[in-house]
Amino acid sequence: MIAIIKYNAGNIKSVQNALVRFQVESVVTDDENLIRQADKVIFPGVGEAGTAMRYLRERNLDVLIKSLTQPFLGICLGQQLMCNHSEEGDTDCLNIFEAKVRKFPNTGIVPHMGWNNIYDLKGKIFENNEENDDVYFVHSYYVDLCQETTAKCDYILPFSAALQKDNFYATQFHPEKSAGIGEKILRSFLSL
Repeated sequence: MIAIIKYNAGNIKSVQNALVRFQVESVVTDDENLIRQADKVIFPGVGEAGTAMRYLRERNLDVLIKSLTQPFLGICLGQQLMCNHSEEGDTDCLNIFEAKVRKFPNTGIVPHMGWNNIYDLKGKIFENNEENDDVYFVHSYYVDLCQETTAKCDYILPFSAALQKDNFYATQFHPEKSAGIGEKILRSFLSL
């Protein structure tokens, strides 16, 4: 069973729908026991960093997430909250990845919305993907390139399209909205 963490962030339904297509059982929950018992955990989200972190802290989910040992996938806001700090609301985050989240400069159209290619792919969730595969993004904040970067993208500047450390995986893009390319990534995560 897959636990999808509930934390008052949007986009949970599209992740649930993708799992239904794969015939994978899931539950949307903020219950510590259900999350601990899950085979894998997905942490999706579209929303605002400060509000989301407040919800996690109020329910002690911030401590729980960092203690998990099963495969864990953060998506979009989920990836950003796994970093040290976000400029969005000057928010301290989960500190899983040694990276900062910054607002895109006003030298281009923000948010970065639509299809863009990813490159320098590393790690198990990209085993079935090709360099320069196109995936779907919607974000105004980005994660710096860092030691844990496993995929890069260029929009105004190069940024981390994906991160990985131990059992923690994260994507800035939405694999559940990235057609066949995203399906390969999700299936690779589900097979971990």
